[in-house]
Amino acid sequence: MMLEVSRTVRFCVNDPPTSPAKPHGGPARDNTFAAWPPIRGLGRYYELDVTCRGTADDRTGYFINIKHLDQAVQQHALPRIHRALARSAGSDNLPVGQLLRDMLADLQPPLRESVTRIVLRLTPTCRIALRSHDMDHVLIRQQYEFSAAHRLHAPGLSDQQNREIFGKCNNPAGHGHNYRLEVAVRLPIDPDGRTADVEQIDARVNRHAIELLDHKHLNNDVPQFARLNPSVENIVKVVWDMLAVRFDDLGPGASLEELSVWETSKTVCTYRGPSPQPTTL
Repeated sequence: MMLEVSRTVRFCVNDPPTSPAKPHGGPARDNTFAAWPPIRGLGRYYELDVTCRGTADDRTGYFINIKHLDQAVQQHALPRIHRALARSAGSDNLPVGQLLRDMLADLQPPLRESVTRIVLRLTPTCRIALRSHDMDHVLIRQQYEFSAAHRLHAPGLSDQQNREIFGKCNNPAGHGHNYRLEVAVRLPIDPDGRTADVEQIDARVNRHAIELLDHKHLNNDVPQFARLNPSVENIVKVVWDMLAVRFDDLGPGASLEELSVWETSKTVCTYRGPSPQPTTL
């Protein structure tokens, strides 16, 4: 039985940096839940997720010892980030794609060639991933928000049926949500090890989706919902159609891979669909 085990390692890069490669040096490990090395002053905070795939040992029940995973990250991946940041001091042109390639390659030997994916969390809303089966592309996930009103009403049903199915969400005046959108875009790593900037994704999402949805009544103001019930399931598919071809110009293989829409903090719908033909929205 194949298993996947993921581990999140939290760490900070301070100035001057404290090398995580020294097992007996640097700051005390008093709160590794928060981060190690810990934050000092206005240091940078990151999280690195490492996913490994394999089978569990019949005797121990372990596939991998997370202590070994933590140690591999601290000895191999973190020094790579320290060196990359030092080399790029004063520049925003960091070859992140190559950095992720190097980190994944460094982690494979100590983790028995089991690493399938690493994810570097750059901010609370943005993360960049590299998968072992697709070393020429990264996957960037970025989040957005928009506020909109809607009325759940299926045109093919009677008024009575709509009231029975949707309850107060069928209120003729509608009701509102603060929606959260997550966009996952596959981007090529160029020969210099760089990828498209997150700002390029932001600009496309803002122009072709957020501006069309934010502070709108979806049933009345967005043509796609004129005869389509604006459920979260339909919203995520409409947003997919708005964005699917908007990233093609960001390099070979660039594409929208996945969308998620949160209607509330407890309800999210994710869609992975075909790319439609370009529209004139």
